[in-house]
Formats: sequence, structure tokens, C-alpha cells
Amino acid sequence: MPEARSRWRAFSAYLRERFGGPVRKLPVHAGFTCPNRDGSLSSQGCIFCEPSAFAGGTGVQRQGPEAPPMAEQLRQGVEQGKRQGILRFMAYFQSYTNTYAPPAVLRGVYGTIRAFPEIKSLAIGTRPDCVDEAVLAAIAEFLPEYEVWMEYGLQSSHDASLAWLNRGHDSAAFKRAVELTRQWPQMKICAHVILGIPGETGESEAETALAISRWRLEGVKLHPLYAVAGTALAGLFHSRRFEPLGREAYVERVVSFLERLRPEVVIQRLTADCPADKLVAPQWLLDKSGVLADIQAKMEAEDTWQGKRLEG
Repeated sequence: MPEARSRWRAFSAYLRERFGGPVRKLPVHAGFTCPNRDGSLSSQGCIFCEPSAFAGGTGVQRQGPEAPPMAEQLRQGVEQGKRQGILRFMAYFQSYTNTYAPPAVLRGVYGTIRAFPEIKSLAIGTRPDCVDEAVLAAIAEFLPEYEVWMEYGLQSSHDASLAWLNRGHDSAAFKRAVELTRQWPQMKICAHVILGIPGETGESEAETALAISRWRLEGVKLHPLYAVAGTALAGLFHSRRFEPLGREAYVERVVSFLERLRPEVVIQRLTADCPADKLVAPQWLLDKSGVLADIQAKMEAEDTWQGKRLEG
């Protein structure tokens, strides 16, 4: 059984072990768009998505046409981190779909990080239906010089939920992305998952956790389904057609989810960041440290831990 302070495998602890000290993620806006917004699949986007509400870790504005050039974004983030005693960094291509371009373009985009020896790792957020062998081969060129994480938006293993979210892909697309990525064993995979999708229960969310365990993924990010100003989901909330999970229910579902994950899976996120002026609901999302403390306290009170209910 894990110690009280390690009820789950935290990403911060993993990075310290891997690189010998703290590592800061630097969110980068590279100017990509998304097939679910540009008309290729849809012009509406996912029901919850408003990229300007993604909270970065460095305080550097990254969204929209006013975002500084990538090299400047990285320079500012590295310099700010160094002033705070951080010596190692991960470049996180976060906004929109960061493989939505030809491989030659992607090589140039990601290659920006080579000018910064302090950057030790590369994380690429994308859709599972926007990778193929050529794209992944271009990304693999950064191995083994950098630790590479592919962050794929799974959200749920249930196709009905993906359709409700207007994702524009099914769970089979995620499995195909995993299979393609496994051609490069050094490349790590992190799944983004949303809890509280209407129609899902703790049991159906546990099925997603079990699927992640079966697929032997290296990481997972969790957050509740929350409404941001300007999204279709905000409209559903205002018309009382969407009710987000309450804080206690979310904590309960996180614990249940973690119990079904392999102990080796790195937990990169357990809740979300959202600027207060953009958040519509639920308001408890703004108390991130309190929610994390609630998760820790519940796991300690129930004497449970990541992987406890994983069979086989």
C-alpha cells in the first residue's frame, strides 16, 4: 500500500525522478487550428472547447493572433522559471490540434525548442484522428534527445459520450493512434479524460479507466466537464440542459477512477485551471488546491490508492 503522500503517482514526482529536479511545463501556442473548427469535420468545435480559457503556467499570453512568436514564448517562460529557481523545462504545444500540419511544417515548429538547452521534454497535445505514421516519424526525430509525450484527447471510451461532446471521432480512432505511436516505444502517451459527461456514471467512467489500463498508457489527465463563456456547453448550462458535477461527486468519481488505473500510470492532472472571468460553472473549479486536498483526504479516509481495484 502506498504511503499517505503518494496515494496516486503524481506527475511532479515523476519528473523529479526522471530529470533530477523540478520541471516546469511551458504552454506554447503554435498557431495551429483544428479540423473540428475549420470545417473539415465541423465548424462548431467540441461542445466544451474555448482555447483562450486554457490556463498557462508562465503568465505569457499565448492565444490568438496576438500571441508572441514561439521562440519568444519559450524565452519568456524559461527566463521567468529561472528567476524562480527552475532549471528544467518541458515545452507543451497545447492550443488546438498540434499535429494538424504536414510533417515538414511540424519539424520546423517543434524544432524551435532546440535553441533552449534548458528544455528537456516535448509534449504535444492533439486529436487521436490527427496523427499518422509520417507525422509520428517526424516527432520521433526528437528521440532520445528529448522525452516525448503525445497527449491525445480521449475524453471517454464511450462513443455515445464522444458524439454528445461533438468530438468528431470515436474511441476506435484513439486505439488506432495508440497502436501507431507504439511503433516508437520511447514515445509516451497521455490520455485526456473528462468526468461528468451527461449520461455517464461512476461505473461507465471506471470502464474508461480500465481501458486506459489495458492499453498500457503512461499518463492520464482528468478534469470535470465545465462550462466556459462562449461555448455551446455554456448555452446548455444557461438553458438548464447541462448540470455539472458537484464538488463532492467529482471527488468521489476521481477516487473511483484512480482505483482502476495501473499504479504505473502518471497522473498529470486531477482537475482543471480556468480563468475566473471565463468560467461559467461550476464555481468550485476555482478552488484547485482545495479540490486536490479533498481527493487526498477521501483516499486516506477510505484507505485506498491508485490501482487498488484493478484486477489482473
